[in-house]
Amino acid sequence: MSTGVARATATGWTLAPLALAQFICSFAGSNMNVMLNDMARDLGTTVEGIQLSITLFLLTMAALMVPFGKLTDRLGRKTCLLLGLGVYGVGAVLSALAPGLGVLILGNSILEGAGTALLIPPVYILVTLYWRDLRSRARSFGIVSAAGGVGAATGPLIGGWICTTISWRAAFGFQALVIIAIILLSLRLKDPLPADPTRPYDVVGAFLSGGGLVVFVMGILAIDRSVLLGLLLLALGAGVIACFFVWIRRLERLHREPLLSTGLFRNRVSNLGLVTQNFQWLLLMGISFLVSSHLQVVRDYSAIESGVIFSAATVGILVSSLSAGRLVRSISQRTLIVTGFLVTGLGTVLLLLVAAVPGAWPFAPGLLVIGLGLGVMLTPSVNVVQSAFPEKLQGEISGLSRSISNLGSSFGTAIVGTILGIAAAGSEGDNYVLAMVPLVIVAIAGALVASRLPGVRATVPSAAPAVG
Repeated sequence: MSTGVARATATGWTLAPLALAQFICSFAGSNMNVMLNDMARDLGTTVEGIQLSITLFLLTMAALMVPFGKLTDRLGRKTCLLLGLGVYGVGAVLSALAPGLGVLILGNSILEGAGTALLIPPVYILVTLYWRDLRSRARSFGIVSAAGGVGAATGPLIGGWICTTISWRAAFGFQALVIIAIILLSLRLKDPLPADPTRPYDVVGAFLSGGGLVVFVMGILAIDRSVLLGLLLLALGAGVIACFFVWIRRLERLHREPLLSTGLFRNRVSNLGLVTQNFQWLLLMGISFLVSSHLQVVRDYSAIESGVIFSAATVGILVSSLSAGRLVRSISQRTLIVTGFLVTGLGTVLLLLVAAVPGAWPFAPGLLVIGLGLGVMLTPSVNVVQSAFPEKLQGEISGLSRSISNLGSSFGTAIVGTILGIAAAGSEGDNYVLAMVPLVIVAIAGALVASRLPGVRATVPSAAPAVG
C-alpha cells in the first residue's frame, strides 16, 4: 500500500487501542506481584506457586511472540490483534473464576500469555506502517511504550487497590473489561497491508524457537531446587535454540522462507537495540517482583500498601516516557538509552541502601529514580529496532523484538525468584540484597551496550524504506 494510504488511515483514534493493548498486557505482568499472599491463601497454594504462575505468563509470551508475530503476514495484522484480544479475554475470565492454582495457570499463564503474544506484534507493526517518518513514528512509539511502562508500573497500585477493596479476582475482571473496550476501538482500524494466506509458515522453526526458550527459562527456575537439573535444562534449552538457528539457515540455503530471517541478526544497530530492550524489561519486572515480594512476605504489608509504594515508579515512568517523543528530536537515541540505564542503576543502588531501613516509604525514592530511567529509554530502544528494517520484515522483527523484551521480563522474575528461593543464602533480608545485586549489574551492562549504538536523532530520514 502506498505511503499516502497508510497515512490517511491513521486518525486521532488509531493509537488509542494500540496503546491500551500494550498497557493491559504490561499491567497483567505486574499486578499479581502485590496479590501474592491473598491469592495463595484463597487458592490453597503457596506464594511460590503464584510466583510460578507469573513467570509462566511472561515465559509463554516470550516463547510464542516470534511464531505468532509471523502469523500476522498470513492472517493480517488486524485479525491477529482481534484474535489475541479474544484469547486474552477468555483467559482473564477463567483466571477470575479459578478454584485452584491449576486453572489459574491455564487462564493467566497460558491463555493470557498466548493472547498477548498474538496481539502485541500487530500493535508495533501497525505503528510502523501508519507513521512512516521517524519523527512521528518516534512520537507514536513513545505513547505506546509509555503505556506499556505505565501499565507495568501501575499494575501493583491498581491491582493492590482492587485486591484490597474488592478481591484479587476483580483485578482479572478489570482486565476483561479493558479488553472489551479495546476490541470495540479496534474494529475501526484498517490494515495498511493485505493479508497473504499463501505465505509459507515454518512450523518446525516455531516449535524449536518456542521450546528452546521455555526449557532455558525453566532451567533458571529449577536451580534453587537442584543445581544439576537447572544446569541440564539450561544446556538443553541452549541446544534447542542452536538447532533452531541451524534449521532456519538450512531453509534459507534451500530458498525456503524460515520463521525468522538470519539477516535480522546481521544488523548491528538492531542487535544492540534488542539487547537494551531485554535488559530494560528484565530490570522493570525483576525490580517490581523483588520489591513487591519483599514488602509482602518479609515486611508483611498488604496488597494496597505495597502497591502505593510503586506509585513512585509510575510517576517516574509517566514523566520521562511522555517526554521521550520530544527528547529524541534534540538528543540522540544512544544518549537517551545510556542515560536511562545509568539513572536506573542509581535507583537500584538506592534500593540496596534501604534494605535494612524499617518501613516501606524509604523504597519510594529509589523506585522514582528507576521509573525516570526506564521511561526515558523505552521509546528510543523500540524505535531503533523497528526502524532498522523495511516493511516486508516488520512482522518478523516485531515478533522478535517483543519476544526479546518478554524474555527479559521472564529472566527478571526467574532470576529474582530463584535467588529468593535459595534457602542456603541466609535470611530473607540477605536474599533481598543478593537478588538486587544482579539487577545493578544488568543496569551497568545495559549502559555499556547502549554506548555502542550510533548517535542518531529522530530528525533524520527513516531507516525503513517505503513499500512499492
